[in-house]
Amino acid sequence: MATAKHNIVIIGGGTAGISVAARLVKKGYDDVAVIEPSDKHYYQPLWTLVGGGQAKASTTERPEQSVMPKGATWIKKAAESFDPDNNSVTCSDGSTYEYDALVVCPGIQCDWGKVEGAEETLGKDGMSSNYRFDLAPKMWDMIRATRSGTAVFTMPSGPIKCAGAPQKIAYLACDHWRREGVLGDIDVHLVVPTPRIFGIPAIADSLDEVIADYGINLHTQSEVVAIDPTSKKFAIRDLSSSDQGQPSASAPCEALPSSAVATNADTVMSYDVMHFVPPQSAPDWIKASPLSTGEGPGYVSVDKHTMQHTRYPNVFALGDAGSTPNSKTGAAIRKQAPVVVENVDAYLKNESLGGEYHGYASCPLVVSNKAMLLAEFDYDMNLAPSFPSWLLDPTKPHRPYWQLKKYGLPFLYWNLMLKGLA
Repeated sequence: MATAKHNIVIIGGGTAGISVAARLVKKGYDDVAVIEPSDKHYYQPLWTLVGGGQAKASTTERPEQSVMPKGATWIKKAAESFDPDNNSVTCSDGSTYEYDALVVCPGIQCDWGKVEGAEETLGKDGMSSNYRFDLAPKMWDMIRATRSGTAVFTMPSGPIKCAGAPQKIAYLACDHWRREGVLGDIDVHLVVPTPRIFGIPAIADSLDEVIADYGINLHTQSEVVAIDPTSKKFAIRDLSSSDQGQPSASAPCEALPSSAVATNADTVMSYDVMHFVPPQSAPDWIKASPLSTGEGPGYVSVDKHTMQHTRYPNVFALGDAGSTPNSKTGAAIRKQAPVVVENVDAYLKNESLGGEYHGYASCPLVVSNKAMLLAEFDYDMNLAPSFPSWLLDPTKPHRPYWQLKKYGLPFLYWNLMLKGLA
């Protein structure tokens, strides 16, 4: 027997869940429940600036209770499984909640353990990451302490949240080192799995200029596959090679964990400081659920325009855990949330779904402590700038965008987006 039943149940109290809950309450729904176990709510996009010494971690954290919409029921538990045929969700304590409509948005999972040597090295031995609240300040400490040697910035294959973050920290670090007068003594490497630094040619051209200006060595179609903190070496796999069966003769892979060979390491290099970005996927319990796509990273299977589940019409998903092929950003959620609310409302009223999402995402690419490029685009990778191109060229870095990133977007997030106003 169910513990309780609610008109609408939302899985996850992050950006997506709170935004949707706030909009539903404003729309007049008085039986909205949010299942979220965490006491804390984080504004994660600012962690890049924390790691780059431009913001304090404390400004990115607030109590979850402070962002929970008045009028919504907070179920402070962790969801564990779905039974969509019986319209219910079971939590880790065994409690079960039934629903008329379900919104799934638990976020994305950082798979720290998928790169050998990474998890045990985090936060020490010269390696940290802006993808965790406690590690971002350590990244800044390591950048500040670096005066010479080799600095490495990594990006994994597959979708990740805030796909610009792996390169943004490289630019912020180089900007700091240049101002300190030590950039010329540091060998900087940026390792990305893509053919170019960005998927839109005009933006990639601008970023190539930034990379050349800092003297960064860009490794495209490459991925870090193993890290050895003892020797401070890491292995890179060449993703462009058709023959990945053996590492190159020049790669002394015996200096790394033995699986580096098994994962087709092509090159081994040393590092003094590293910003590591883990592979990411849907949470394991989502992958194993009947709502999953059933393949690869296991996201919740939804129609990319309506956000409605492909098999269960009373289930919707948005945010990083959804299967929509957009860049996984908070800006995407800002456009997805009103579509989900419109379509949940239509479903519950037995009306046709009218809301459509067209893949809008925004990637604020900070290139220094005073300039940023704001890449905005849709499913087809067409530019979709919020500001007129005659005012601000959307393919170039600008000072006003930096002010937007540091001050405007956090204000928008805490005061408007989470309250269902933007």
